[in-house]
Amino acid sequence: MTDTEVGEVEVRTAGGAVRGRREDGLTVFRGIPFAAPPVGEARFAAPRPARAWDGVREAYAFGPPPPQDLLVPGPMTGSGDGDWLTANVWTPDADPAARRPVMVWIYGGAYKLGHAGSPGYDARRIADDGDLVVVTFNYRVGMEGFARIEGAPANRGLLDQVAALEWVRENIAAFGGDPDQVTVFGESAGAGSIAALLAMDRARGLFRRAIAQSVPGTFFSDPLARDIAAALAAEAGLRPTVADLAAVAPDRLVAAGQTLAAKMLGRTDRWGQAAPTVTPYAPVVDGDVLPELPWRAVADGAARDVDLIVGHNRDEFRLFTALAGQLGRIGEDRATAALRMYAPGGEAAYRAAFPDASAGELYERVQTDWLFAVPTMRLGEAQLTGGGRVHAYELTWPAPGNGGGLGACHALDVPLLFGTFGADLGILLFAGTEPDATAQALSARFRASWTAFARTGDPGWPAYDTERRLVQVLDTEPAVVPYPEETSRRLWEGHEITALPLLGRADQGIGSMSLRTGVPQTRSTS
Repeated sequence: MTDTEVGEVEVRTAGGAVRGRREDGLTVFRGIPFAAPPVGEARFAAPRPARAWDGVREAYAFGPPPPQDLLVPGPMTGSGDGDWLTANVWTPDADPAARRPVMVWIYGGAYKLGHAGSPGYDARRIADDGDLVVVTFNYRVGMEGFARIEGAPANRGLLDQVAALEWVRENIAAFGGDPDQVTVFGESAGAGSIAALLAMDRARGLFRRAIAQSVPGTFFSDPLARDIAAALAAEAGLRPTVADLAAVAPDRLVAAGQTLAAKMLGRTDRWGQAAPTVTPYAPVVDGDVLPELPWRAVADGAARDVDLIVGHNRDEFRLFTALAGQLGRIGEDRATAALRMYAPGGEAAYRAAFPDASAGELYERVQTDWLFAVPTMRLGEAQLTGGGRVHAYELTWPAPGNGGGLGACHALDVPLLFGTFGADLGILLFAGTEPDATAQALSARFRASWTAFARTGDPGWPAYDTERRLVQVLDTEPAVVPYPEETSRRLWEGHEITALPLLGRADQGIGSMSLRTGVPQTRSTS
């Protein structure tokens, strides 16, 4: 570390020297390459080492976002010169002797959007409150990162994450971090990525602890992923091969993904439960990069040496109902379609278990369970089966936006954790208002628990087991209680989570899918 002008700090990494700035008592470095730009011959390839540089590189600005969808149809956000694979560091003191715990954030976004420079992921409060080092980074999403392309490795976005963690292991000591005390944490698709990393040989030993917030259960089988990739490429008039796609502008592939997403609901006969998510990307159980489904790998002991927190929000799916403009508008037909699509014991089992629930409540409950709650808690149970340790939580505090009607919906934990109430989805969830004392206290509790776990492996509440099933409920008055969603848990007991399959005949044409009327369309932002 070298102090230059007032407010500037230089650190030497394996690739060269970088210069960051002092901000609010921390030193912040932005836009440091952890891998080479995945363009030209490197397009759709596994990440390659970043090119070294001479002199001192200014690390003042976030790197450009990877090509991606927006929450609403439109052009991708930023591409720059392809230098998408960059990392950012917040540190109290860039002193190699400090050896502070390190937390590495993996963003969500349905595997098709998101970037580390998003204002909602400003990590200064976490680093400051926890007196530790925080790293965020970009990884490829959408077709660049997750489409199953012939001639390219599967799960390139996951390989980017491994490359970022390798960069952390090699360089973080220079920023004052301890490479042996790394905790990965992420939400939604970020949590799904963490589940995958727990199962991947390539990621073994790169982190000591993990926090998985709202783990989505959407993992694709290889046949399904290949079929969806063929449909994605067809939207651009091409085949799903490196030879066809490598020279195509990223914008064109983003547009192909947006076009296909709008058609997915009509392909339930072929793509089954994947179709209503209108998200054509997910980690692929390809047998190589991701050798098997995370729940199976973890149950077999793949992560027994990793301390784990898992948790979800009570009303996860309500966010998607709200984004679709359907709050208070779900009728019996939509509820019935959702129950028939997702309920493991069929429609009657859910209706019997929740006899007083309205149509809207049943619609949201079964999709909350299928998409997030059951996969999340099953990951924790798999960790116990595999000989590891796990703590569990549920967020039940309702977001103040929309008069409290959003409940404890999906993504609410993100602005609470980062304290970024006026950024990204925080604007919707907090209705653009200054958070009150209750919200501030809950936000501080999130950070205190997460950073304590990163430091010691103990977030401040008892470990989970399958006898008492104690979880930390995060609300106005936090409490440790038996898992509140026991009714749902029992409905899913004995139901195995599997990679989503390809349905229908192998020779069935992509264009021949029929629409199963009434199946609910979701706009997943996981």
